[in-house]
Amino acid sequence: MGKTTSVANIAAALAGAGLRVVVVDLDPQAHLTIHLGLEPETVESGSYKVLTQSAKFEEAILLVRPHLWLLPANINLVGAESELVSVVGRETILREAMRSVEDKFDYSIIDCPPSLGLLALNGLAAADEVLIPLQPHFLALQGFGKLLQTIQLVNKRINPALKVGGILMCMFDRRASLPNEVKADIENFLNNARGTNCAWAEAEVLPIYIRRNIKLAEAPGYGKTIFEYEQNCHGAEDYRKVAELIHNQLQAATEPNIQPAVAGESQDRPCVATGLLSQPDSQTSCSEPTQTSPTHRESDKPESQ
Repeated sequence: MGKTTSVANIAAALAGAGLRVVVVDLDPQAHLTIHLGLEPETVESGSYKVLTQSAKFEEAILLVRPHLWLLPANINLVGAESELVSVVGRETILREAMRSVEDKFDYSIIDCPPSLGLLALNGLAAADEVLIPLQPHFLALQGFGKLLQTIQLVNKRINPALKVGGILMCMFDRRASLPNEVKADIENFLNNARGTNCAWAEAEVLPIYIRRNIKLAEAPGYGKTIFEYEQNCHGAEDYRKVAELIHNQLQAATEPNIQPAVAGESQDRPCVATGLLSQPDSQTSCSEPTQTSPTHRESDKPESQ
């Protein structure tokens, strides 16, 4: 439970509040498409055709819920990278395709694939801001460091507006010691980046975390969001609060001389990318996050639950 679950449920919460939201599935596994109730095998257009420029973005999106549109994915995305290898400007195809609808939606949220490649670069190139869902364990902390390197490189070479807006802790149990230590490590790392030119200099660990909840794991199997599956569970409550936080911070960010904190650098139509991979470039002034050794991690046992 992480990036796709967060995209589906944050988008659903925003759409449920009457905001116009479009979500983009850039993962060949099509988990977001499945989560929202579509069978990837039935997708005739979708993100593959948009990236190969055989369909327009506005023609490929589908209305899947009131106020919520989806650019679906299927297994054809696997071949997109090889097909586009000789195309000039291939890293910005999605960004150019989305320009035609940027004034039609309040939020655009991109579910990036779990590995770095052309699909992920298209997502980062099209986004204003990155929200990183993170599970609080050692290996996730390593992946977090590597993700920051990629974001920094994209910020320098492709998309100067890109920045990290927030870290969303998922499957978080505050009664255990390890999640709290990981959270403290990340907060310390982000605090050390304040005032630098890093893409994460203004990032924060969101004050709301997603608690462990089996309903969040069950909902995708029924093609439902958590609000449709079990609207009164902890997962629904947590994602509703995250969506409210994102929207409230965007509203504050649109005031003159106030920089956006979470939901997007664009003052009109924020575009948020979630998930991926990466790590701070040794050639930049931005330091890497300090990672606690596995030995130290193993010595800390969770408190009784």
